[in-house]
Amino acid sequence: MAVVLYVPGPRAPWWLDHMRALLPEFDVRAWDEPGDRMDVDYAVVWKPPARGLKTFPNLKAIVSIGAGIDHVLADPELPKGIPIIRTTGFDLTQRMREYVTLHVLRLHRRLPDIEAAQPRREWLQLINPPAYERRVGVMGLGNLGADCAQTLATIGFDTAGWSRTAKSLDGVTCFSGEPDFDAFLGRTEILVNLLPLTPATDGILSKPLFDRLPEGAMIINAARGQHLVESDLLDALDSGRIAAATLDVFHQEPLPDDHPFWDHPKILITPHVASLIDPEAGGKAIAANLRLFHQGKPVPDLVDLEQGY
Repeated sequence: MAVVLYVPGPRAPWWLDHMRALLPEFDVRAWDEPGDRMDVDYAVVWKPPARGLKTFPNLKAIVSIGAGIDHVLADPELPKGIPIIRTTGFDLTQRMREYVTLHVLRLHRRLPDIEAAQPRREWLQLINPPAYERRVGVMGLGNLGADCAQTLATIGFDTAGWSRTAKSLDGVTCFSGEPDFDAFLGRTEILVNLLPLTPATDGILSKPLFDRLPEGAMIINAARGQHLVESDLLDALDSGRIAAATLDVFHQEPLPDDHPFWDHPKILITPHVASLIDPEAGGKAIAANLRLFHQGKPVPDLVDLEQGY
């Protein structure tokens, strides 16, 4: 029972050591030292090299080190029909809950204006509406989106959620499908994007969507950079159609030094840290899912390959 692990960057040794400790009954191998590729049953990966997974002919499952699987599906020669398991869990949910709450409150309480006033030594006392008069919308009501929407509702925000299929969440006004999309957008002053990246959602944060939001709405994107049409956002910010944006994900990461987002006064950049997975918590979830799958038991994080998430 061999597992091959691919994590780019300096965290790779940390992950390898931790997964070996968590899965002593498996032979956990580094991607660049896989041994006999015929022996590899499982691949645990984050943004694996293109065409790399097909070099393991006997894969039984692929595990994404994260809730999203778009980085796996992006492989142009991804082996067909192999089950994919996402990684979720309390730690990831808690981190996203913290991030979304922090940045919704930051925009709601107009903290960017207060921060800008400090260098001017301006005593800027802003009057904001209470949370129950602020309409927040969460796009995407999977594990992370549903939790964030309910957290915002608990704080007191007038919270709505939109998803492809109908959902029901305590304290959250739920919209679903294309017929409800305009109504959802029309009532949303702060939009949080937590959609999965699929062909249907690629580029969804674009001019047609911005034009359906109230004038001066604000955007938080903590899902995928490919959801956003960057030039459309810049135009919307410069025109005032969108008042501010908080962006955690980008088409190219790290964000290039010369990218216009860096210097835009209405954009806050965070370096893909909203729900950054670590070996301690993520590794436990991965190990649990692998054992369930290997034993032929139901895996709650198994992906519906037809839906793509």
